[in-house]
Formats: sequence, structure tokens, C-alpha cells
Amino acid sequence: MLGPAAISGDASAVTGGESPTADAVDDGKFARPPPMSRTPAQVAGDAAETLVVDTLVAAGWTILARNVHVGRRELDVVAVDPAPPGALVVVEVRWRARRDFGHAEETVDHRKRARVRQAAYGLLDRGILPDGDPIPRLPLRFDLIVVEPGVRGGQPRIRHHRAAF
Repeated sequence: MLGPAAISGDASAVTGGESPTADAVDDGKFARPPPMSRTPAQVAGDAAETLVVDTLVAAGWTILARNVHVGRRELDVVAVDPAPPGALVVVEVRWRARRDFGHAEETVDHRKRARVRQAAYGLLDRGILPDGDPIPRLPLRFDLIVVEPGVRGGQPRIRHHRAAF
């Protein structure tokens, strides 16, 4: 499980101590721009997603896919909740380092909910996951999981809102 350093945005905790190169690539014809590097906020968000996935797996969930792109939309986590009744769950993960601008739950407005729903229904219409496996025929549910830093650098706090939207 990732420690507070990874959740706080320390890129070395996620990348294994190495940072992406910022050198331009020259293939002899054209110089390409340097590869996109992740911002500290993106690295912290990735670490929060990993923490959520680890927590769900520990609870017996099956993770089907992460960061699924459907058109221009993205689903953070697609999983199966084994608890009766079983469900295909689309999980939106939110990370907030501070509450200065409100709770992370407040950032999932009607536009974000609509985008997540559109992506999920598009994935269902496709019928297969990115790896080619079929999507299980289960009821669909949308969960929201919020990750916040722990008190005084302790374990991050996770709030799981089932059927959030």
C-alpha cells in the first residue's frame, strides 16, 4: 500500500525514484517535443487511485480496468462488487489535499456525473473491456470514493459513497 509520501504528490514514491526525461527526441527528420510528464497533482491523483484499487481488492472486489477511455471521456475504475447483489461498479476517485474550497464530494457536479454516465453507457454499448474481455452482465452502479490526507501525515482517509449518482 502506498504511504503518505506517494499520496502527497512525491513523484519519486510512484515512479521508483526516477523522473521522466524532459529531453526532446530527434529521430533524424523532426525533433519531437519531450514526452508529457505528470504534474505533482496528477501523480498524487494516480497514487490515490492506486490506494483505492488496493483497498477494493482487499475487500474482495474484482478490478476489471483502470483509466478506461471511451471517446474523450475516462472512467477511473471499473470493478465488480461481490456483495449481494453483485454489481458492475464504475468508481470515480477524487483526491483533495485540503478542504479550503470545500469537500471533494462537492466537485462531482451534474456535468461530471453526466460525463461519467455517458462513458459508462458507451462502454456497455461496446460490450468489451479494453483488454478484450466481455463486460459482465450485472446491474450497473456508480460509486464515488474520496481520498484525503491523514491527520499529521498519518494514513490517508478514504470515504466510499455507494450509488453516489
